[in-house]
Amino acid sequence: MTYLTNYVLEKTNKPLQELTNEEIYVQLLDYVKEKAAKKEKNKAKRKVYYISAEFLIGKLLSNNLINLGIYKEIKEELAQAGKSISQIEDVEPEPSLGNGGLGRLASCFVDSMSTLALNGEGVGLNYHCGLFRQVFRDNQQEAEPNFWIENDSWLQPTDISYDVPFKNFTLKSKLDRIDVLGYQKETKNYLNLFDIESVDYGLIKEGISFDKSDIKNNLTLFLYPDDSDKTGELLRIYQQYFMVSNAAQLLIDEAIERGSNLHDLADYAYVQINDTHPSLVIPELIRLLTEKHDISFEEAVSIVKAMTGYTNHTILAEALEKWPLEYLEEVVPHLVAIIRQLDELVKRDYSNPSVHIIDESGRVHMAHMDIHYSNSVNGVAALHTEILKNSELKDFYELYPEKFNNKTNGITFRRWLEFANQELADYLKELIGDGYLEDATQLEKLLEFADDSSVHKKLADIKFNNKLALKRYLKDNKNIELDENSIIDTQIKRFHEYKRQQMNALYVIHKYLDIKKGNLPKRKITIIFGGKAAPAYTIAQDIIHLILSLSELINNDPEVNQYLNVHLVENYNVTVAEKLIPASDISEQISLASKEASGTGNMKFMLNGALTLGTMDGANVEIAELAGMDNIYTFGKDSDTIIDLYATSGYHANEYYQDEVIKEAVDFIVSDQLMPYGNKERLERLHHELISKDWFMTLIDLKEYIVMKERVFSDYENQDLWSKKVIHNIAKAGFFSSDRTIKQYNDDIWHS
Repeated sequence: MTYLTNYVLEKTNKPLQELTNEEIYVQLLDYVKEKAAKKEKNKAKRKVYYISAEFLIGKLLSNNLINLGIYKEIKEELAQAGKSISQIEDVEPEPSLGNGGLGRLASCFVDSMSTLALNGEGVGLNYHCGLFRQVFRDNQQEAEPNFWIENDSWLQPTDISYDVPFKNFTLKSKLDRIDVLGYQKETKNYLNLFDIESVDYGLIKEGISFDKSDIKNNLTLFLYPDDSDKTGELLRIYQQYFMVSNAAQLLIDEAIERGSNLHDLADYAYVQINDTHPSLVIPELIRLLTEKHDISFEEAVSIVKAMTGYTNHTILAEALEKWPLEYLEEVVPHLVAIIRQLDELVKRDYSNPSVHIIDESGRVHMAHMDIHYSNSVNGVAALHTEILKNSELKDFYELYPEKFNNKTNGITFRRWLEFANQELADYLKELIGDGYLEDATQLEKLLEFADDSSVHKKLADIKFNNKLALKRYLKDNKNIELDENSIIDTQIKRFHEYKRQQMNALYVIHKYLDIKKGNLPKRKITIIFGGKAAPAYTIAQDIIHLILSLSELINNDPEVNQYLNVHLVENYNVTVAEKLIPASDISEQISLASKEASGTGNMKFMLNGALTLGTMDGANVEIAELAGMDNIYTFGKDSDTIIDLYATSGYHANEYYQDEVIKEAVDFIVSDQLMPYGNKERLERLHHELISKDWFMTLIDLKEYIVMKERVFSDYENQDLWSKKVIHNIAKAGFFSSDRTIKQYNDDIWHS
């Protein structure tokens, strides 16, 4: 069947083989959009609005072709015309609408809502430059604007527009939509991205610095503008209110269209607040219902409570936003009166100041408002939810035990297997059929082959082929030389001290010194890092600098580089992840226990046959339970111990620093060997941080980490044992489907 050939001939009057890759991409884009336009919009009575500051959607062409059920046919048709679909995929820019796991998860969720035929859509902002483009100069991260919007894109303009009132001016929004196609479904949903017409790229100065005070022209320039000063914090409030006011107005209009009289709004709409960034939707909905639709305050509060859920993604203070009332007064004074009323209702009923919305310092605790004025509060992994109930949100759990529930995160198998690891996907279909694409638990059929040496051999061959593909990609795109015969040990996450990339870097130092002493590994080891550090997060940037400096030292040392390579992949994004994850042998999930809410990279690695090396944190706990403790590698202090150490100030980095092994690795950071490759101020600051403060307890687990990592490398040499572990991991990965997660959200919370 010729899907594309006749279409292209009709549109361009040229045969497919005469078109450039760029021209074919535009034709495929239009072809998919035309197919999507014929799908009926889901019109179920109750609609879910998943409001999120981030949607890290990745490239969409291949994902859409898979969901339309025509990816392989298009691929073959292009090949017959002498064209490569992978080269055409390279033409597509990656939307820069997210940062890390939060945004990737939101994207998986809207995909699964469509696949399950639920009436559920994402609502966010259309950031023109996204987070930033990461570049490395002098072994340091620098940030550049990431312009991604082109004339030919997935964005589809609409005539929907709203007035969003701020203290000193009103901004008119415009809505662009992206079709979200479920897997082989006849209906579709949208990703709704609000924007302003007046974005001015001329405001950008050096790097990604820009005039943060010119709100009328900068509002949708960047995701997460630097909030290390008051102007940046105010801009974040402007962005957040703009996002939720548009969402609330859209929600009300659409509910009325479907027959709501607004007194019954909760029957027509449900709002899921993704972390605290969209929290202002609560007072905004109350404002609109009372001011625009003549509903009493008491009834409006009751309506909003019945139609709102809050997902907590982290216990880190920086993500549990607390805005000074005076800042809100400067931006949205019309909401402040409502927030004060909501706080008064809480204080009337509860004397405990730890559950109040406005604290004694005049700060508004967004998470507190979310919990009081919603009907559901969920964590995103079993351990995380228990920590919320028993520790971080204990006072709230005692007030509202019925609200708290767990929804362990998930991933879209169709992208992370069917597209990212096509050879493995095809082989799985040979072994167990293709039912796993719609019911991921069918992967458990793979356990029948756990001891089959021919399956072991085939899985090893697939992994090697993925390493060759990664080698080509890194050479062509990142100027990195990869040894495909090495063990590939990968840590890809945003850079944060709690994720402990610095601990992995200290292992690298330990291994480098060990090789220098003549202790040579049986097989070459390649350690790969990927991720960005927030521009205002100095220590995270120092860790990047350490890794880049080590990479230059080690990769150019002829005594060591035949046994150990270290790479930090520039500008890590979804596209890079799609290449790295299928090629990796080891999945580094080494966050400080109790600090990682869930993680989703750990699930993608598991699905693609990499073995987890990690702490018992986040969803690692559930991976261990499902795959079996014998099939992953765990180490480190448990979450209860860590929580207790924080509570008692019982951790002292300097005591661990006295250990000979730890001291040798830490002191190498400021050694004469490394200093020529690094920036003295950065390296000395990081060294001082590790031995004096080390807030996320790098040193507490370092020695155990070294021992366990050596065991992993040793076990790799027994390929039958290794392959058996791989099979157990792939077979048990089915639980981590975002289809399962979304079904649980809908069954337990949304009832859409």
